[in-house]
Amino acid sequence: MPGKLTYIAVEGPIGVGKTTLARALGTALNARVILEEAEGNPFLKHFYENPRRYAFQTQLFFLASRFKQQQELYQRDLFHQVTVTDYLFEKDRVFASIALSEEELRLYHRIASYLGSGVPKPSIVILLQASVESLMERIRRRGHEFEAPMEIDYLETVTEAYNRHFFDFADAPLLVVNTDEVNVAADPAELKELVQQMESHEHGVQYYVPVSRKGR
Repeated sequence: MPGKLTYIAVEGPIGVGKTTLARALGTALNARVILEEAEGNPFLKHFYENPRRYAFQTQLFFLASRFKQQQELYQRDLFHQVTVTDYLFEKDRVFASIALSEEELRLYHRIASYLGSGVPKPSIVILLQASVESLMERIRRRGHEFEAPMEIDYLETVTEAYNRHFFDFADAPLLVVNTDEVNVAADPAELKELVQQMESHEHGVQYYVPVSRKGR
């Protein structure tokens, strides 16, 4: 892995496989892996049951947790070991935009803008995509209790918000990967191909559709 790719962020909507891929890249690249603390958010289950009541608390917990992790990352030497995260700090704005009221969102943006000025930018962002049907199936299959109340309408809203957010994303090179047909993290050959795509991508947006090797 070239020295230019010192910090890799894996992104995408709920259930798309961010954590699984981040771990696989960590193993393949001998990288340090930093994972989002989703299950540690005490408001998340309540949010899925009653979004209006628990949205602001949920967002602030995630914002504070991600900022703490990013500060620790910033204080480390990124040039001595590749770092992979299963989130982009700015992702919190995606969820805030669909969950908070106008007044809450204004306050949230003030806090997030202040904190965001002190976090490192990734060398590349890997954006995983999948159909809403695939996402819902994966969510049900992994069986996280706090996600049980989630409805498909909410997942559709999240997916649309992600598409809007990354439509004109320019903070780092963006590699968009379709995951509907191929589990890149589970196939060493596919993972190797993804790493090669990452190595060759230097700026702007690039799309990558893995081809299933079944039957070859």
